[in-house]
Amino acid sequence: MDCEIITIGDEIMTGHTVDSNSAAISELLTSIGINVKYRSSIGDSVEAMEESFHLALKRVRLIITTGGLGPTDDDLTKRAIVKVFRRNLVFHEDLLEDIKARWSARGIEMPAINQNQALLPQGATFFPNKNGSAVGICITESGRIFISLPGVPFEMKQILTDEIMPYLKNLSGTRPISVLKLRTTGIVESKLAEIIMSDLQLEPGVRLAYLPGFSGVDLRILATSDSQERSDAKAESLARKIESKCGKYIYGRNDDTLESAIGQLLRDNDKTICTAESCTGGQLGQIITTISGSSDYFVGSVVAYDDAVKIEQLEVDPATLKKYGAVSEQTALQMAAGARKLFGTDYALSITGIAGPEGGTDEKPVGNIWIGLASAHSNIARLFSLGRERQVNRARASYAALELLRRDILDL
Repeated sequence: MDCEIITIGDEIMTGHTVDSNSAAISELLTSIGINVKYRSSIGDSVEAMEESFHLALKRVRLIITTGGLGPTDDDLTKRAIVKVFRRNLVFHEDLLEDIKARWSARGIEMPAINQNQALLPQGATFFPNKNGSAVGICITESGRIFISLPGVPFEMKQILTDEIMPYLKNLSGTRPISVLKLRTTGIVESKLAEIIMSDLQLEPGVRLAYLPGFSGVDLRILATSDSQERSDAKAESLARKIESKCGKYIYGRNDDTLESAIGQLLRDNDKTICTAESCTGGQLGQIITTISGSSDYFVGSVVAYDDAVKIEQLEVDPATLKKYGAVSEQTALQMAAGARKLFGTDYALSITGIAGPEGGTDEKPVGNIWIGLASAHSNIARLFSLGRERQVNRARASYAALELLRRDILDL
């Protein structure tokens, strides 16, 4: 079954809001074998919606829209729907009572304008919204399925997950599909592809995608067959072939994260970690502690943005700073060693660099970041030459530090 996703809103068209809805919808639809063939965005215009809806109905069987279901004058999606499907808006007293009860539970009298949300297209099926007052709308006609969802992401995801996905799974036309993701780090996309595809032939019904991000490159395997068991077997077969070729770069599968993998390694080996951060401003510690139970292995952190903190808290030698500077191998080494001594941990990671976009020199350009690691058997530092985007550099440096630790623990 082919699908088109249409996101609606002037805020998307002007760039004030990033369209995260279509990505979330695409991922879930793909997981049940529905092919997202088109994705588009349009503004708050009935005419634009009519044109877009008519085009989608001609070329795919399933259309999902988000946005424009609120109570205000710029929420026009229902008007466009009834024009396209030649239906009326019908008032639903029971829905209005539900909306009033939702407002009352918050101790607020419902604004009169919210009565508009009880006006819904004639003959449609409605999906409840547990997090808001705009219900999901579904119209089936001439072999086409048209679904309209709220634009607020957490409302949209609730209806999609709890209501739409079970509904779509029961429809004919979906083919068993297996989606398996291998998560890699410490290697660039092109080199990874070179290793994997050197002598590998994908069998029919199997696709492999490379998805680079801050923490590494994800390998997404999609496999289809005439049964779920065969689809799963195809995906697993390719996964094992890839693992045999580049297993040292793979830290997990599917929803595993690098921080969760590191946490499990530390927990399994009964080890502890601390951090000393300059240019990342505590981001490394924040990433580590996103994992529930990280207090089992994470002890603490020093954000040593100023050189005085490096000297006083981490015992970095002033002579080192004077001779080599804060952004140097020597300073990174001493920061890590000082943090390990301060917190009494098995491992310590340090980060010092020039995150940008300003502050670089010819000798030390923006994006030069040193990462240090101290342990009972290691005292190392590595230089990473990143880009000019500040937030990207901070994120990439944090994950590079975790990968340095992973390799040391596993002796890779």
